[in-house]
Amino acid sequence: MLRSRYQAAEEAKASTMASTKASKEQKYDRQLRLWGDHGQEALENAHVCLINATATGTEILKNLVLPGIGAFTIVDGHTVTGEDVGNNFFLSINHIGKNRAHAATELLQELNSDVSGNFVEESPEKLLENNPQFFHRYTVVIGVQLPENTCLRLGSVLWSSSVPFLICKTYGLIGYMRLVVEEHTVIESHPDNALEDLRLDQPFDQLQNHIATYELESMDKKDHSHTPWVVIVAKHLEKWLGEHNGQLPKTYREKEAFRQCIREGIRKKENGTPEDEENFDEAIKNVNTALNTTRIPSAVQALFNSEQCNHITDQSSPFWWMLRAVKEFVQNEGNGNLPVRGTIPDMIADSQKFINLQNIYRQKAMQDAAAVSKHVEHLIQSSGMAPPSISDQDIKLFCKHASFLRVVHCRSLAEEYSVDSQKKDEITSAMDSPDSEMVFYLMLRAVDRFFQQHSRYPGVYNYQVEEDINKLKLCVTGLLQEYNLSINIKDDYVHEFCRYGATEPHTVASFMGGAAAQEAIKLITHQFVPFSNTYIYNAMSQTSVTLQL
Repeated sequence: MLRSRYQAAEEAKASTMASTKASKEQKYDRQLRLWGDHGQEALENAHVCLINATATGTEILKNLVLPGIGAFTIVDGHTVTGEDVGNNFFLSINHIGKNRAHAATELLQELNSDVSGNFVEESPEKLLENNPQFFHRYTVVIGVQLPENTCLRLGSVLWSSSVPFLICKTYGLIGYMRLVVEEHTVIESHPDNALEDLRLDQPFDQLQNHIATYELESMDKKDHSHTPWVVIVAKHLEKWLGEHNGQLPKTYREKEAFRQCIREGIRKKENGTPEDEENFDEAIKNVNTALNTTRIPSAVQALFNSEQCNHITDQSSPFWWMLRAVKEFVQNEGNGNLPVRGTIPDMIADSQKFINLQNIYRQKAMQDAAAVSKHVEHLIQSSGMAPPSISDQDIKLFCKHASFLRVVHCRSLAEEYSVDSQKKDEITSAMDSPDSEMVFYLMLRAVDRFFQQHSRYPGVYNYQVEEDINKLKLCVTGLLQEYNLSINIKDDYVHEFCRYGATEPHTVASFMGGAAAQEAIKLITHQFVPFSNTYIYNAMSQTSVTLQL
């Protein structure tokens, strides 16, 4: 009886878990197609800290809460004002006088019951003074509408603990973002127009043996018209290499000649006209894809040559342990090549023939991943160090995307704000036009300088606008002199930034909220490549630019 009750309880638990999983798959269906189960799991395990629940801040969190971020904490010591209610959809007139973090948390949580919301009714400056370790616990920290001094202090704290810091600001019709992270590794970079990994120029043994089983000339009509195009190209390539001293078709003329060879392989009807064989047409169209040279991309080769890859320490992330193992695989079993990706494009073919070909690539990919796994084990044993947990699934994923690995390095804020010749050259080259987006970066820096000197932003009081224009001009001049820049900033920009009065229009805040949430998801999932390192949005012209500062 006891056993049957236990079994019933376990079955009920399993049924509940399966139902919950199915419900989540339905709820998050579209995003699962973007970043997969593992990406969603990373999102659900993440805890994001938002500093300041302004219009921009709540828009960022809205775009993280809806896809199912695990938890968020809002740090904000401000109380809700009429201005907040006027431009923030997550605050109402009933919240005026209440803590802004508390009020925004309640309404944001209503968007998704799967998300845990928390708030801290304290300013980030006080937390940095009394408990800087508070910020170490988060996956990502997002600072919104923060003054320069606070950004510098918080940036230093997070830099030392390797927590990504995303600074976001909406200032009138200008949006600004800055990513501050010493190193961010990306396994699934999802490049546009990625080339297929077919290895027809260097076929591995299993593929070569599989291709040898096909005899196109002796096939019946049905099999001939249902042979995968990869096999068709491979068979004709064997003949080409034999007639051209082992040299692949490289020039346009040679590739056209190779296509003609394939055309001649199409069966003829009794009247001499070609049969309608779509697989051969597909082979002809994919000649460039099929003849892609197997090589290690320069970006991956640079990672192989990096200090982090060649000198693994107990502080190295799993990314570097796996990269070192892949490098050793390349030098040994891979014969100079990366692990086989294991995927092939869809194609017109008999189902069984396609599956057999697909399995050849999959099995080779599994074999290569197993070899890389042994290199990881050997590295761990020989080094005597204990890296963070690395699963077989992690290694398979790493090997599959080995051609597209990326690492983003950003300068610290302290480095960016330091005065050096490199900084001068970067700013000068970007200011090739007096209306370059770099002018907005300089104006925002000047506005921060104004805040440091006057404890308020320019133009916040209408009766002081004219006076503030002159004060802001002095800040701009001082900034340019500090960097020894011989460039001019039009008075129009000074007037415009005073006219903004540090306002945060919701239309701009909404755009920046979407952009910042997108970057936060990249950082959390380690998928797609985040910008590096400064992003500026101009709502007047609907343009944006990224700058490396």
